[in-house]
Amino acid sequence: MKKGSNRMIRINDEIQREISEIIRSDLKDPRVGVITSVLKVDTTNDLKYCKVYISVLGDDDKKQEVMSVLKNAAGFIRSLIANRINLRQTPELKFILDDSLEYSFKIDSIIRSISDDSEEDNENE
Repeated sequence: MKKGSNRMIRINDEIQREISEIIRSDLKDPRVGVITSVLKVDTTNDLKYCKVYISVLGDDDKKQEVMSVLKNAAGFIRSLIANRINLRQTPELKFILDDSLEYSFKIDSIIRSISDDSEEDNENE
């Protein structure tokens, strides 16, 4: 790995940690709560843009509502990050809905139900 990539990993980790803290404690909107998680942060090398991958547990309406709130609060979140992290330039935030966590729960429940069915079949034999 190059030196720059280690730096970017540290920057991404720090931004992810701060955004998680901001969502948890500084956003006063009740629509965004504990069901919202920051899964990953990907910042460009020039620090101009930052993709923030968000997971929201709930139905599609709830997800869209939370994403709308986060997109509207992007400037506020960016200003808090600028105060908390010493960067030359604070990146512009783009929030992206990531369903991978919910998808993994769904796959896990399917596997468990198949496993339970096969155990019942083995007991019946």
